[in-house]
Amino acid sequence: MEKGIYPISKRVFDLALTVLALPLLLPLAFVTAILVGIKLGRPVIFSQQRPGLNGKPFLLYKFRTMTEARDAEGKLLPDAVRLMSFGRCLRALSLDELPEFYNVLRGDMSLVGPRPLLVAYLDRYSAEQMRRHLLPPGITGWAQINGRNAINWEEKFRLDVWYIDHWNLLLDLKILLLTVRKVLIREGISGENQATAEEFKGNSRKN
Repeated sequence: MEKGIYPISKRVFDLALTVLALPLLLPLAFVTAILVGIKLGRPVIFSQQRPGLNGKPFLLYKFRTMTEARDAEGKLLPDAVRLMSFGRCLRALSLDELPEFYNVLRGDMSLVGPRPLLVAYLDRYSAEQMRRHLLPPGITGWAQINGRNAINWEEKFRLDVWYIDHWNLLLDLKILLLTVRKVLIREGISGENQATAEEFKGNSRKN
C-alpha cells in the first residue's frame, strides 16, 4: 500500500469546523455523559485501539452504548442483549460519536473519512480495500451517507476507496451536510436483524 497523508487543507478544515462547533459540542457532550453514567454506569467513555492513517493504531474514544451484562461464567452477553433502548437512541442520533471530536483535535481522525474499524481487520483486507487507510479515518464518511451499516462490507469498502480517489474539501462539506440529514431521519443505523455491524471475516480472494 502506498503511503497516505493528512493534507494540510483537510487538517485546517477539520480544526476550523471543530473549534467553531465546540460551543454546541461541549454542553451536548456533558449532558450525554451524565445520562450515560445514569443509564449505563461507569466508565462513560469507551476506548479502543483502531487503525488510523496508513493503518497506524490510535486510541479511539466513544460514549459507551452497551451494558456490562455477563453470563454465569463471567462472559459478556451478546451485543443484542447488552444494547438497551438508551444505547440504541445514542447510536441513532450519533451522540456516542461525540468524544471522537477529541480525536479530531488530536489529529488521529478527520471529520470525514472511512470509518476506523477494528485492528483485527487489517490482515483481512484485500490490497484494494487497504487503500481506505490512505487518508485519516473520519467521524462520518461517504459510506456512512450511502448506507452506513445497512450495506455489506464489499460495498462499504468500495465506497471508502471511491472517497479516497475523489477527495476534496467540497466533497467533505457535502458529506457533512448529508450526514446531518441521515442522523435526523435515522437511516442505516444497523443491518437487518443486527444490533451492531456484522463482523468482517475477510475476502475469499485477495487482490
